[in-house]
Order: sequence, then structure tokens, then C-alpha cells
Amino acid sequence: MISQRNMDWVSAAAFLFLLSCFLGTASGLLSNDFSECKEFFYDDIPPQGIAVKDSQPICQKYKNKMRFATLYDRKHLVALYSAYIVSLPEENKKLKDEVWMYEPQLTDANGQQEMHPLELKDQFNEQASLQDYRESSFYTKGHLVPKQHQGTLEDKEATYTLTNIVPQREGSNAETWSKLESEILKRKKSCDGNMYVITGAIPFKTEDKIPDSIRKANDKVYAPEYIWSAYCCPDFKKDLKEEDKKLFPTYAAVGRNYPDSNNDIVRKESEKGYDVKQMPLRDLEAILKQRLNKEITLFHKHCRAN
Repeated sequence: MISQRNMDWVSAAAFLFLLSCFLGTASGLLSNDFSECKEFFYDDIPPQGIAVKDSQPICQKYKNKMRFATLYDRKHLVALYSAYIVSLPEENKKLKDEVWMYEPQLTDANGQQEMHPLELKDQFNEQASLQDYRESSFYTKGHLVPKQHQGTLEDKEATYTLTNIVPQREGSNAETWSKLESEILKRKKSCDGNMYVITGAIPFKTEDKIPDSIRKANDKVYAPEYIWSAYCCPDFKKDLKEEDKKLFPTYAAVGRNYPDSNNDIVRKESEKGYDVKQMPLRDLEAILKQRLNKEITLFHKHCRAN
């Protein structure tokens, strides 16, 4: 017969085991994978080939809910990509204030598991700060997950974390890239199910003779030479116009973020030089392969069901 003392010990041990299991699943938004927010990727599988040595998966959590996923470069203090599901905006739902946030766990492993509001005075070594963009002569805060692709007010608010931001030129951010985001939102109406989007950045080549004021925001946050985006809409309407059929189930785009870039990836055709080129998914993957020197797969099975 087991004594009462032993019974108490067993009960305590069982409780501690269950508690540790619970804490193990409830914590760790910064981990080695996206297991806690895999729903933002087609077939629950993240892109292959983009991760670098110091990249950090982040499940972007806001008000106790996962909002999107980001692969963050700890060394260069910039997002490599963000992945999300497009939601048509709710009518009459507009943000009144823009409250910028940061990721506490990038600064302190024991920090809060949700993004937290920023103050202008806040400075970090592990991630960008508002001051980095305020001091930049060239760059604005460019969303990878744009607020107009999010439905609810809380989803829109969650996009205002600096871990979802890359330094982006005004001519790209407010003009050519903004037009692309609006076009993608229109295409969402032709999707019968989820539209999965991944938006990321292509850095300058190390050997390029680019001034540090161009290569970095505030001599700290690395700016991309190009910004890219791709979507996956596995279930779409079958009565599309002939000219729209090529746009599904996937399509992609690359935009110039530096007006003096050469014409190897996107040809400069406008006066300002922030042109955006749309293309098939495989063309974008080929560009990323060439620049990153890795095999790249953005969507599992290239977004095609069996």
C-alpha cells in the first residue's frame, strides 16, 4: 500500500510535470521554428532557404492572439520576411492612432511574450528603435504586413511592430509598392479560400560600393536594395478573365528600393526609379536563389494541391 506521504509526493511531481508541459507550450514565441504560428504558411510549412545564421522566427502575438509570422535578422536588425493571411478590411474600421511596438523577448529572453509599445527614447542593440528611423535621411518605416491587408482593428494595430518593418524609400513605400498592395487586395476577391502572402527583402551585395548612409538607416538598421512579395491562393474562382488566369494560384513581384540600382533584376523605367515588376512565382524564386546563393521554395509544392 502506498503511504499518504508517497501519495503527496506523486501528486506534487505530477503537478510539476503538467505545469512544465504547460509552460513549455505557452512560452517560447522566439524559437527555432514557427510551430506556434504555422497557420500563416500554406500547408503549415515556412519558406525554405531564406534563413541565415542569426535569423529568429517570431510568432507575432498581440492581445493574446497570433497575428502573423516574421523571420527576423538579429545581426542586421531587420525582418527577412513576414508571412500572413490577407483579410478584407472591415468597413469603417480605421486606426485613429499609430502606436509603434517592439518585441520584448529579442531584448530579454524572459521578457513579455507579446509586442509592447515603444517610446521615442527607447534604444536597443538587438532590434531597431524609432530613433533609427527618425535619424535616417532616406528611409521611412516600410511594412511587410501592411495594415490594409488586415481586417480587424487589432490586426491592423499588430502590424505596427518594428520587427515587421524594413527601411523603405518614400517613393517606393507611398507610391509604387503601395499600388502593388492595393492590387493584391483586389485579387483577394478572386480567392475562394485563404490568400497566403510572404513579403521580404533582398539586401545589397556586400561587394557593392554603397555608402553606409544608403546601406543602413541611422548607421545601424540594414536597408534592402529590393523588396519582394508573393501570394498563394490555392482555391480560386474558375470563371476568371483570360488575362487574369496567369495570376492564380500564385504570382509575385519585386520592387526597387534604391533608385540607382542596375537593371539586372528590375529595369528602371520611371523617372524616380522605384519600379515594381510582377512575375510568376518561379521567377522570383530564381532571383532569390541567385542573390542568396541557396535553393528557395516560398510555398510548399508551389501552392499546388496534389
